[in-house]
Amino acid sequence: MSFNLDDVNIGGQLKVGTGIVPAVKEGDERINGSMYAEGPVVFGGPTEFDQNRATLMVGRTRNNDKDCDPADHSLWSKGNVYIQGDGAFTQNTLTIKSELDTAINVNNVTTIDSKGDAIFAIGTNGQTLSSRFSAADARPKPFDIEHPSRDGYRLRYACVEGPEVAVYYRGRVKNEKVIILPSYWKDFVYEDSISVQLQPIGAHQDVIVKRWDSEKIYLQSKGGMPIDCFFHVYAERNDINPLITEYEGESCQDYPDPNHHQIPESDRNYKDPNYAREQNTRTK
Repeated sequence: MSFNLDDVNIGGQLKVGTGIVPAVKEGDERINGSMYAEGPVVFGGPTEFDQNRATLMVGRTRNNDKDCDPADHSLWSKGNVYIQGDGAFTQNTLTIKSELDTAINVNNVTTIDSKGDAIFAIGTNGQTLSSRFSAADARPKPFDIEHPSRDGYRLRYACVEGPEVAVYYRGRVKNEKVIILPSYWKDFVYEDSISVQLQPIGAHQDVIVKRWDSEKIYLQSKGGMPIDCFFHVYAERNDINPLITEYEGESCQDYPDPNHHQIPESDRNYKDPNYAREQNTRTK
């Protein structure tokens, strides 16, 4: 049975379907002007969806009433929006399939295109992230901060670059013949990649590195003279695969180990045995 009505004005509550609905309340406590629909519900043109796609399906306005100006959006929200995924049927909380070049536009300053590339107002200078990252690989890696001692000035330093993934340990050794390395170095670096620089303080001491391992550096001075010197100890990390410093390709996306760019971050293995190679530095 169905009814055809020109106009319906419901001052209380409209319910389509069955069930108790706490959100809009029941009985004497019902919220006037509230509505419940069990779903599925379609808004917009009757044939916008060919099958049941969701509890709420919103399509284009297809109303041919002469007094209806077709809207240029299917959904417009004023107020904050909260989306909570539950993992049912799909692993994506939000899926966007765009037929336009720009899939997302935030205040005309940040955009994400239909291929997933992004342009941010800050940090990319109008370039997409992918092109910015490619360019960054050839540029110095600086940090830029407010100058610590000169008003109206800034301080800009850049990272030292080299053909390895290395760490260093520095300090001063005085009246000792041993430099004790950080305790974790034995599990963190290649022992045969360690190198040491020494700078005597106050007088020539003819200090040499007698021997070393991944825990200690053993020193010796001429005639047993007390040692007082600065030191720098460098070593290559062993917890990740060594760098492939030269490879064939047109961009950084061609780097032979896909763990650095193609594989999702959560699944990456920087010690992937399929891409293991000889360490970059050997000192023994």
